[in-house]
Amino acid sequence: MRYLLTLLFAALSLNVVGQINPNYNPDYDADGFISVNDVLGVLSTFGDTWDSGDVIIGCTYPAAVEYNSSANVDDGSCTFPIDCAGVINGTSVIDECGVCGGDNSSCAGCDGVAYSGLVYDECGVCGGDNSTCYTGCGDGIMHDGHDYSTVLIGEQCWFAENCRYLPDVDYYYNSSYTSPYYYVYGYDGTNVAAAKETSNYDTYGVLYNWPAVMTDGICPSGWHIPTDLEWQTMEMALGMSDSEASSTNYRGTDQGYQMKSTSGWISTTWANPPIEGNGSNSSGFTGLPGGQRSNNNGFQNL
Repeated sequence: MRYLLTLLFAALSLNVVGQINPNYNPDYDADGFISVNDVLGVLSTFGDTWDSGDVIIGCTYPAAVEYNSSANVDDGSCTFPIDCAGVINGTSVIDECGVCGGDNSSCAGCDGVAYSGLVYDECGVCGGDNSTCYTGCGDGIMHDGHDYSTVLIGEQCWFAENCRYLPDVDYYYNSSYTSPYYYVYGYDGTNVAAAKETSNYDTYGVLYNWPAVMTDGICPSGWHIPTDLEWQTMEMALGMSDSEASSTNYRGTDQGYQMKSTSGWISTTWANPPIEGNGSNSSGFTGLPGGQRSNNNGFQNL
């Protein structure tokens, strides 16, 4: 006999037929339970035997963890996995970000890798340094949402317009030697969006106190606030001599004329020597008379 279930049904049939005998007891081994042993006992009554190979006990449910494809009698050992969403035999798993059924996007960088920390730079490059959208000194560079024009003077690359970096804006009378303050000429408030809507911001950019100049975010990646030596290098590229560069009294009038914009400036006749008004801007530096902020008088000298 190779199929125990068939034998069981046959035995039960015999059992039913046998009930015509009131003395028949299906508990063949008298252990108080009707089991396979009783069926085997019935078979032995008819001179039949069985091979242990006929019965393979195990988990017979394919979806169960313990499934045994060879088993033909279930032993009750089957267990069924529950996924992270609480669904039996579900397929949801916890992603690398700790989210059930997630796709690793909630903690992923712009490269799609969990916890990589990479972000898009201002040129739209994942993990970039803002350099790919800057193709040359005269082609401009993006910073804080503004496309700055630049100019090559000698071997140095300079912004050709005033900085517009404005994380905050302050009342003109607020000042500090240690905390950064940002001002827009003529604007007396604290609303950054409103300050950026003014014509002075659009033309002249922002006025800064010294701590604000020293903040990390004021310059785009790869740029910095120029040193006095770098200013002198630029002036020498515009014709200043070594002796003039080493002089503490040299005013750089000729170089200033090349750096100033062609409009907006007034002559300073009281200076010695007098300073001309508008420049030629032959350098392309486009220096604008953006004014200043005074604690006592507000904004002045635009």
